[in-house]
Amino acid sequence: SVGWYRRTFEIPESDRGRRIVLEFDGAFRDTLVFLNGYFLGRNNNGYAPFNFDATDFLIYGQKNYLMLRVDASFGDGWFYEGAGIYRHVWLTKSDALHLGKWESYVRAEVKGNSASLNLGTVVLNQVTKPESCRVRWQILDAAGKSIANADSTPQQIVADGSATFAASTKFLNPALWSPETPNLYSAVVTVESGGKVRDAERVTFGVRSVSWDADKGFFLNGKSVKLKGTCNHHDHAGVGAALPDRLQDYRIDVLKGMGSNSVRTSHNMPTPEWVEACDRMGMMMMCETRLMSSNPEGMAQLETMIKRYRNSPSIVIWSMGNEEFTMMPQPQGVRVLDSMIARSHELDPTRLCTAAVPAFFETHFPEQLDVMGFNYNLKVIDAWHAAHPKTPSVGSETASTVSTRGIYETDNLRNWVSAYDLNHTSWSELAEEWWKFYATREWLAGGFAWTGFDYRGEPTPYGWPSINSQFGIVDMCGFPKDNYFYYKAWWGNEPVLHLFPHWNWEEREGEIVRVWVHSNLDEVELFLNGKSQGSQKVQPLTHLEWKVKYEPGEIEARGTKNGHVVLTEKRETTGKPESIKLSADRTTIDAHGEDIAIVRVEVLDAQGRAVPTAENQISFKVTGEGKLIGVGNGDPNCQESDKEPKRSLFNGLGQLILQGSKTPGTITLEAYTEPWPGPHLTTAKLEITTSKAELRAQP
Repeated sequence: SVGWYRRTFEIPESDRGRRIVLEFDGAFRDTLVFLNGYFLGRNNNGYAPFNFDATDFLIYGQKNYLMLRVDASFGDGWFYEGAGIYRHVWLTKSDALHLGKWESYVRAEVKGNSASLNLGTVVLNQVTKPESCRVRWQILDAAGKSIANADSTPQQIVADGSATFAASTKFLNPALWSPETPNLYSAVVTVESGGKVRDAERVTFGVRSVSWDADKGFFLNGKSVKLKGTCNHHDHAGVGAALPDRLQDYRIDVLKGMGSNSVRTSHNMPTPEWVEACDRMGMMMMCETRLMSSNPEGMAQLETMIKRYRNSPSIVIWSMGNEEFTMMPQPQGVRVLDSMIARSHELDPTRLCTAAVPAFFETHFPEQLDVMGFNYNLKVIDAWHAAHPKTPSVGSETASTVSTRGIYETDNLRNWVSAYDLNHTSWSELAEEWWKFYATREWLAGGFAWTGFDYRGEPTPYGWPSINSQFGIVDMCGFPKDNYFYYKAWWGNEPVLHLFPHWNWEEREGEIVRVWVHSNLDEVELFLNGKSQGSQKVQPLTHLEWKVKYEPGEIEARGTKNGHVVLTEKRETTGKPESIKLSADRTTIDAHGEDIAIVRVEVLDAQGRAVPTAENQISFKVTGEGKLIGVGNGDPNCQESDKEPKRSLFNGLGQLILQGSKTPGTITLEAYTEPWPGPHLTTAKLEITTSKAELRAQP
């Protein structure tokens, strides 16, 4: 699993004297970098960013040849991790007197009606003589208005040396960061020498307070907040691990749609765009390093992660690792965690540390963690808390419920699992079980369900031909499974009424069908073809169920609040598929070559109703200023290509991803059925406008 990359670029003569650095946000996995035939270096981690100073190897005013060899034969995890360059690559130019990479920090503390800022950075002098300089900070609000300034004391930096600079400032009436109001500020950091600006960068930060309490749980800005989280790997249908930036926003939107307020970066340092989207959109994060070790490689990964993301307000805790079964109970594991935690606190004294601890140990939990992280095994948690009443705790990994979207009878021959909340692994719990446990214990800070999205690999509870997991609350496309609405009912703040299953049960007339409702209303009444099947009161943190003798037509749920019907939902017996429907998350995207539109594909019957059991194969034709970069359908067993312009629907749904070119114009998508296989469907057409925009620079 080896790939070679080749790229040419030019550096003008005017850049002589500047430092030219090649920066990689991530390449999986073992990477060798060559420039103009010279070996620059290697990197053997698939998740941590790395860089090489290319200055001495450049040819100015002519073409430069960059080559990479990336070998993914050896993986870090037991899940699909991708291969090759899957994150951004940057060419960075700076003065020889410049800011150190990820050395700038802004530590904000709320004091009454003001925000106190502790500012710091490191300046490198890659000049052959001493240089004197100072660092200035300008604080900007979200509108770009200057609200505070600070200057460091000037210092002289020896040739090929570095120096640390610090200052402080404050401003009144800060707009606090939270999931509901993700307010952000910027610090413009400049290096000045001899009256000239030699280097500058913009650091995004937020103002908020975080605390963990052994008796009361987690607090954000002084208010008790339950962490309603999910664990997630980093791949998506159609594109694998190389996600376009817009997909990060889409995935957070999906998770926030069910009331989730937090994510865990399982089990590695995340891509910058995921963290930036969490900052911008209001999603708290447990940020986890890949390698739990105090050896040089492990500490380097930890230090890079903390320096890279310590200014992000979304990150509320650092995780030292995941389920290190052989190390955590041993004396070596204790010493390793001691070293990692001490270094974490040194680099970032504002956040606590945890780790995802397998609760199957039942004894020998690592007691030096600032916050205990439990993975599963609810039966030991109460006893642990009683024995350690002064240590805060959180569910670092919970649930592992398994289900297949749109399937309501487990079929071991087809590798399908019922979407009712009835199935979990031998080590885990149902959605209702784990959340009821955590929600009713004030001292538990909340938890992170495994997982938000389905992901490639680890196809529990089956093997081949399953190719991805079925743990997700949503499938690989982001289409919700029914448990999504359980969480939406009990995590969100709006009235919820979700009725399932579908009502297309051909050849099952007279048989009993289990009808479930997820709702947070007072009471729900169910009707079959207008005839009441009874009313049930909603009990907190549970679901409702009726056993209904099937007959074609419709079922309807009517939910009441304070005696009044406030929500209704129907499931109708549909006709056969007749036409295709396309809908995009956005109909206007940026024309810089990287933006995308995410298109939902479904089929309708003659009355315009979506057919929930449809499996039609749909073909696609894309013309104009864009291209198709991936297709999917959420089927955990689908062997169809992710890149061909066709896809079978799975239980009524499919997804394709369109990417715009660098030229403003229109992307036209046509969806149709081939003469074979299956019946002819009325075609559909969708147009996406691409508008002129500049490709962003590195933050």
